[in-house]
This record gives sequence, structure tokens and C-alpha cells, in this order.
Amino acid sequence: MADPDRIREALRAAMTAWAVAEVRGDQARVTLAPHPQSLARHLEAVDPQWALGWACDSVTPPVVRARLTVGGATREGLATGHTLPDARLRALADAARFFGLDLPEEAQWVEYDLEDGPNTTDLDAEVEEVAAPAPRAALPPAPPRDPQMEKARQHIQDLIEQLKAAGKAREATQALMRGYGESLEESRAIYKELQGILRG
Repeated sequence: MADPDRIREALRAAMTAWAVAEVRGDQARVTLAPHPQSLARHLEAVDPQWALGWACDSVTPPVVRARLTVGGATREGLATGHTLPDARLRALADAARFFGLDLPEEAQWVEYDLEDGPNTTDLDAEVEEVAAPAPRAALPPAPPRDPQMEKARQHIQDLIEQLKAAGKAREATQALMRGYGESLEESRAIYKELQGILRG
């Protein structure tokens, strides 16, 4: 089994991309995400058996699910984005969080050009800081995983599969626009909302 610290270091080193969460006129809200090619290179050194899978839950609005397996552990991320590629990057970042990677919660607003995309030049220094390998002694201990949150995510996932089988995937996608929830209470509220969709 791969060392959790080495996994986090590999994920941190791959955090060199920006994904567009939304666009408002000439402004875009961007979030830090792993660059897939960089991620592959770094994870290969940690665990040659690592795997990454994708699922598109919705094209409009773009909702993507990323399933990342490293060191025998599988974590799933779910996210929306301005485009499908943006949603993919954001879902991958969401999965990385569940391996204990501490990412900035706040999205950044930057200038946006329709042809050139987001102007993240000023944010590149920030990316270099996050991606730089930290000294081993300075790494914080992995946050304890909340077994209740893991269970809640699994229950929501099971309910999503039932909704898909019932032909209600679009409604489920709308309910999941904010993800699985950041707290147990939010996850329970999302679960109840999905149950209502299934019954209704």
C-alpha cells in the first residue's frame, strides 16, 4: 500500500491547472485543479496500479464524476463546471480532497475572454506555491476521515443509481449541483431531497 503522505505530495505536485466554475460577462470564477498529464506522471511514481475513471452525469449543465484509485483506496469526486472539461478538472480536484489534500476553498475571479479563456497569469505564482513539494516534516497529518460522511456519500450514490434506473437522472443532477454536502447535515438534506424525487 502506498504511503498516504507520498500520495498527497503527488496530488499536490499535480495542482497546476485552473478550471472554470462559471462565467459572468468578462469575468470567470476559477478553481485550482490537478493537471491530468502531470497527475499521471506523479502518481505513476507512487503507485503504478493507480486508476482514474470518469462518468458524465449531465451534459447541460455539465456535471462530471471522477473516480480516483491510489494505494488501494478509491475516492470519488463530483462537480459542475462551465464546460465538460472544466467539470472534469473540478471533479478530479474534489476526489483529491478525499485523499487529504488541502485545497483553497475560495474560487478566484479573473478576467475572461471568449477566445482566450480565463486569464490566470496572476494566479500562477499561487499554483507554484501549492504544487511545490513541502518538506516531509512540514506535512500536516492526514485529517481523520469521518466514517459518517463516507457512509452518507455512499447512501447518496446508491440513491443516484436508483434514480438513474427510474429515469430521473436529470432531476437528480439538478439536486446535486452543490455536490454531496460539506457536512453531515447537508448530506442528509440532499439525501432527503433525492428520496423525494424518487418517490415523486
